Amino acid sequence: MERGFVKSLAHPGGNVTGLTGQIGLFKLYQLLQEAAPKVTRVVYLYDPGSQTSGMEEQLTTLAKAANLDLQLVALRDPNNIERAFAEFRSGTNALVLDRATPVSLKADQICNLALQRRLPAIGFDRRSPEAGCLMSYSEDFTEMARRAAGFVDKILTGAKPADLPVEQATKFELVINLKTAKALGLTIPPSLLARADQVIE
Repeated sequence: MERGFVKSLAHPGGNVTGLTGQIGLFKLYQLLQEAAPKVTRVVYLYDPGSQTSGMEEQLTTLAKAANLDLQLVALRDPNNIERAFAEFRSGTNALVLDRATPVSLKADQICNLALQRRLPAIGFDRRSPEAGCLMSYSEDFTEMARRAAGFVDKILTGAKPADLPVEQATKFELVINLKTAKALGLTIPPSLLARADQVIE
């Protein structure tokens, strides 16, 4: 809705409907703090091309609510990850990754640099922990794809997109890279490990 694709979730209008994510950044902050309680100064690495109006104010407010000092850093050149890391303020001790595709596609380089700097990192995409970041928390995209097929079937049999409410994700996936946790000197609480859908060892 922020970008004006639909009027509302219940009544999208126009020619667009489908599924939408509902995981907020505050949830990632909470998970990061569970895994790394000493985290206080966080960088949010984002794609400037996906920035929406008021994003900085919104993200800063969420960080304050979690008692975190937030710095927003734009990944202006996906082929020069080091340039973005060079902007991190002194004392930065954690990294949160935007869900935008340009960031996800560079997970290998980003997670490698984060590990070199001993920064616990979390993202919305399971590619992050698979690439060596600490964790990810996201919608279950396999389930969303299955439900999306249902939309296609309804539209092909005559339903109008404007009449189909936009649905929200109902299943979520937590992935933890235990190897990275050990390299960072972190002991992941058993309560957090028990909630993980996948643990990479």
